[in-house]
Amino acid sequence: MSRRVALVAVLTVAALIGGGVFAWRHYVGGVEQLDLLGDAARGGDGPREITIESAPRVSGGPTANPTARGAPRLTQEQLDRQPGRNILLVGIDARPAEDEAGSRADSVIILHVAASGERGYLISLPRDTRVQIPGHGTDKLNAAFAAGSREGGRAGGFELLALTVRRLTGLALDAGAIVDFAGLREIVDAVGGVELCVDVETTSVHIGWDAQGRVTPPYRLVPPDFHPVKIPGVRAQVYPVGCRHFAGWEALDYVRQRELLPDGDYGRQRHQQQLLVALAGKATSAGVLANPFALNRALTAIGDSLTFDGNGRSLTDWILQLHDLRPGALTMLRTNGGRFNTVAGGRAYESLDAATVELFEDARADRLDAWVDRYPDRVVQS
Repeated sequence: MSRRVALVAVLTVAALIGGGVFAWRHYVGGVEQLDLLGDAARGGDGPREITIESAPRVSGGPTANPTARGAPRLTQEQLDRQPGRNILLVGIDARPAEDEAGSRADSVIILHVAASGERGYLISLPRDTRVQIPGHGTDKLNAAFAAGSREGGRAGGFELLALTVRRLTGLALDAGAIVDFAGLREIVDAVGGVELCVDVETTSVHIGWDAQGRVTPPYRLVPPDFHPVKIPGVRAQVYPVGCRHFAGWEALDYVRQRELLPDGDYGRQRHQQQLLVALAGKATSAGVLANPFALNRALTAIGDSLTFDGNGRSLTDWILQLHDLRPGALTMLRTNGGRFNTVAGGRAYESLDAATVELFEDARADRLDAWVDRYPDRVVQS
C-alpha cells in the first residue's frame, strides 16, 4: 500500500474505539512502527536548548523576522516537564511528478491531550509558516519533511519536521503518526461513511467527468505554485453547502481541496479537523462497536494504514492511555484566526499572530481551556 499520505486521523480514531481496545491487540501486528520522532521526542537526545520561533507579542501584524526578539528559550528539562501529551500527526500529499522523497508535508496537526486524559485539542499549523529548519535555513514549514526525507527517507523527513515543529511551538512531542491516502478512504468506508456539514461550496480540482462520463481531473495544477487551470469539457465534482453523507472517496476528495476555497489552506485545515471528529464519532458509534463485522473492518483498515512512533510505548499502551478521550471532548482550534498573515516582502510566507503565540504558551502549560475562553471565535465548529 502506498505511504503517500494526506491526513493523519487514524491514531485518534483508534484510540477512541473504546469498546474495541482489547480487540485492537489482535491488529497491532499489522501496524508499521518506525522511529519517526528521533531526537525530537520528549526525553530524547536533541538540542539541550531551543529557541521558540514566534510572532512578536504586540498588535500590528506580522514581522519579516521569523524569530521574535526576546523569544523564550526552553531547556530539555523544561520540555520534559510539560504537562499533558502532544501527538504530531502529519499528512503528505505527493504530486504525480514527485516521489515520496520530494513531497512536502500537506497537513501538520498537533493533538494536545490534557493531563487528565479527558480533553483533546486539535491544532493545525499553517503550512506556509516561515521557519528555521535545523541545518537547512529559512523555508516554509511544509518543506521540512522533503528536506529530511531526501537524506533519511520517510523517518528522516518526519524527524526533521518534528524538530522544526518543536522549535516553532516549544511543545514536547510524545508520539507521531502518518497514514496514507488509500488508508483514510478505506477507514471511512469501513465505518459506513461519515456525516459532514459543508460550510462553503467546494469545487474539486482533482475529480471530474468528461463528456463520455469518464473520471478525469477537471483542472491542471500548473507549477511552480500549482495554481489551477480549468480543463475545457470536464465537469468538476462540487460539494454544495449543507449536511450530507460522505462515502470514503468523497470525504477524502473534499478535505484535500484548498486551491478554489476563499480561505485556501485554512479552509482545508478546518475541513480536515471536521472529518477527523466526524470519523472518530462514527467509529465509536453503537453501529460499529456492536457489530463485530463492522468493527473488524474498521480495525483492519486502521491497522493496515498506520505508521506509528510511540516514543518507547507500544500502540496498545497509547490506546489504553487515551481511553478516556471521547469524540465530544475534542476541540478544534484555528491558528491565525483562519486568516492569512503574510510576512511583508516575503515569498508568500506566513507568521504567527499574537493569539497563536498565546495558544502555544497555553498548550505548554496545559491550560488550553483558558485560551478557548479568551478566543471563543477561534474554535472550529463541527
